[in-house]
Amino acid sequence: MAKVVLAKTAGFCFGVTKAVEKVYELAEKEKGGVCTYGPIIHNEEVVKDLEKLGVRAVGPEDIAGIPEGSVIVTRSHGITLSEQQILEKSGLKIVDATCPFVKKIHKIVSESAACGETVIIVGDPAHPEVAGIRSRSGEKSFVLDTPEAVDSLPRLNKVKIVSQTTFNYEKFQKIVDKIKANCYYISVMNTICNATQERQSEARSIASGVDAMIVVGGLSSSNTQKLYEICRSECKNTYFIQTAADLTKIDFPEIQSVGVTAGASTPGKIIQEVLIYVRTKL
Repeated sequence: MAKVVLAKTAGFCFGVTKAVEKVYELAEKEKGGVCTYGPIIHNEEVVKDLEKLGVRAVGPEDIAGIPEGSVIVTRSHGITLSEQQILEKSGLKIVDATCPFVKKIHKIVSESAACGETVIIVGDPAHPEVAGIRSRSGEKSFVLDTPEAVDSLPRLNKVKIVSQTTFNYEKFQKIVDKIKANCYYISVMNTICNATQERQSEARSIASGVDAMIVVGGLSSSNTQKLYEICRSECKNTYFIQTAADLTKIDFPEIQSVGVTAGASTPGKIIQEVLIYVRTKL
């Protein structure tokens, strides 16, 4: 039987716990009159479970068809200013489940843009969290996700740099260092949340000392994808799965030890099911 090392930081972070608990609480109280604006978190299992309780994820095209007075919960990643305005005019009861760390970035970039600073967001341009941040960053903001992307920046004067909360810390530092060579005055705010940094650091440490590494989380989860990239750089036998059922499809090599970590939107129940499989089958 292989030795199993479980990351202490695996599973729900503070912001996700707060958002998910709020939706379950409302689902019980409202009995079917609850929607979430987009998936509440990037985990298909959680979204499916909420659907069983009558909670459905909606987009801007669905708002007009939702009965007035229904409850709509904004996702933990936050929403854009234009989306917020649409909801405010809808007549729906809005419950803001945006992660407090994301809301802090909204405040930072809004104030920076008002002071004439150019905002640079280090993160995934396609991620809803980044879209929400950029909508509050003024007209001349930029989003970068690689050091190479820095080459496309114009010459800038006063710059404020922030990060998507779940971005890879080492990659963030490389991008910042390269920006510093192109700009005159720079203020850097490392807005990667502490939970993300701790999770990434622990995952790297575990992956470097085991024969195989299992990363558990939704395939669309940005923070889980980054955990996989970090673990893969340390351990070639790294596997990205959503549930324990995915483990049955993997032909594991001969191993003496296996590490397990999970993204911030992975429920504890799924992690426990993975551990049971690993401890009984490997």
